[in-house]
Amino acid sequence: MDGSNAGSRKLAAEAMLGRPRAVARLISLIENAVAGPDRAPDAGTALREVMAELATGTREPYRAWVIGLTGAPGVGKSTTTSMLIRTLRGRDARVGVLAVDPSSPFTGGALLGDRVRMQEHATDPDVFIRSMSSRGHLGGLAWATPQALRVLEAAGCDVILVETVGVGQAEVDIAKLADTTVVLLAPGMGDGVQAAKAGILEIADVFVVNKADREGARATVRELRNTVSLATAPWRPPVVTTVAVRGEGADELSTALDGHLAYLEESGEARRRRLARARDEIEAIALARLRSRFSGLHGDRLDALAERLLAAEIDPYTAADDLVAAVAHAER
Repeated sequence: MDGSNAGSRKLAAEAMLGRPRAVARLISLIENAVAGPDRAPDAGTALREVMAELATGTREPYRAWVIGLTGAPGVGKSTTTSMLIRTLRGRDARVGVLAVDPSSPFTGGALLGDRVRMQEHATDPDVFIRSMSSRGHLGGLAWATPQALRVLEAAGCDVILVETVGVGQAEVDIAKLADTTVVLLAPGMGDGVQAAKAGILEIADVFVVNKADREGARATVRELRNTVSLATAPWRPPVVTTVAVRGEGADELSTALDGHLAYLEESGEARRRRLARARDEIEAIALARLRSRFSGLHGDRLDALAERLLAAEIDPYTAADDLVAAVAHAER
């Protein structure tokens, strides 16, 4: 991409008009920038220019309703996402989808399984679907996901659906990114509540028991409702049953989501969550810059500190202080 201010302004302007090609190019730029300076030396500078343009646009940042969908592999996240797209488009909402796929062990790219399952929406100009590679990032998301959200918001998306990888208990990062987090479970996949209780249950704003036509669905719903009844928080997550492959339960899920959105707005929780999201975004960018500075010190200085640590001349905290001081000096 042309790194000039003029090129950045043009690309940002096209994205804010909602042009899919510009939106796709911006998200690719983000992914290249977070891949590291060795892979894309000019991407970081170009990304700063574009983000500065988007920040001065007319649209309010963090205005889109971000809905996260998470759960173990095989519960039907992609099918449920597709069902939600149909419901939202029925309301004339412009919808963005970020589907985070596992990384290919050979190329580092997304395997695109989620996008294949959403092909029915591929020709809709008011639906933008992007598969993103997790690139080894834990927590179910990709490093580039928060910045990609900013692009979709600037492009005019009213609702953004973020579908996580589906790795199980550790997949809780979505709660920091989404306004509403949907946790999906399915009967016949073992004890769903026990499998999820180590973390994923605590992040749910809405529970969905998908594939509810299978044996064991009622037991799963009953267990979830018993668990929810013990909650002391102001919002108690509703439990919805769906058969997403047939579109069953779409209205009930939509009602549950609307109820949570109303709670967010009336309680002030929406602003609190979005403020936390803004803080996390700033912190992540700052930490990424620090990591890039540290990467430049992985030569003689770090080796020398390691040698001194092995020789018992210094302790690891003193060595770390030395490294931090070197980064601070390089910044001046």
